[in-house]
Amino acid sequence: MHNSEKNLAEISNQIHTKIKELNFENYSPKIIAVSKTFGIDKIRPLIDYGHEDFGENRVQEAAEKWKDIKSNRINLHLIGKLQTNKVKLALSIFDFIHSLDNEKLALKISEEQKKINKKLKFFIQINLGKENQKGGIDPKNLESFYSYCIKNLNLDIIGTMCLPPYGENPEPYFSQLNEMNKSLNLKELSMGMSDDYLKALKFKSTYLRIGSKIFGKRT
Repeated sequence: MHNSEKNLAEISNQIHTKIKELNFENYSPKIIAVSKTFGIDKIRPLIDYGHEDFGENRVQEAAEKWKDIKSNRINLHLIGKLQTNKVKLALSIFDFIHSLDNEKLALKISEEQKKINKKLKFFIQINLGKENQKGGIDPKNLESFYSYCIKNLNLDIIGTMCLPPYGENPEPYFSQLNEMNKSLNLKELSMGMSDDYLKALKFKSTYLRIGSKIFGKRT
């Protein structure tokens, strides 16, 4: 058994234990193994192990890395920022985009999806900490942006995503995202990473983005 498999099994056990502790029923979040910067040699053992959800930050890197091994069984998630000039390439390889955050990008995605007759699933990224260096829409614009995406562009918006400010307690942000998600009646929540995924469970995150805890430190 490879380290990554052991790590994933350990994380799964921790998650099950925490969910029992929280007394949540019918709740089983998915783990996105964030494989950015790691080569296929590190990823393949998890594919062979049967893991289905993988996350990448860069479109170009993902396209080169996954083009020969991507199968229908694997869900590939873009969790990094998406530039409009990379939309066409992103749509060819990814199944989920977690970083939808502006109208120009949404429009470009809508146009390209029609051309290739493929529909991806999207999370709207919200900048809850209002940090200039981070992507994400302003929370006050969420409702109008969501409405534009589904009514004008017919995008399949399944949930929301956030990256809490580094070094702060993430729980107030997780709680806020959960409430915003409910207000739009969305089912999926993308929050929780290697350092705080157990905290994200308290707020019913459905997709946990875990990288270094599975694959080890990035060099």
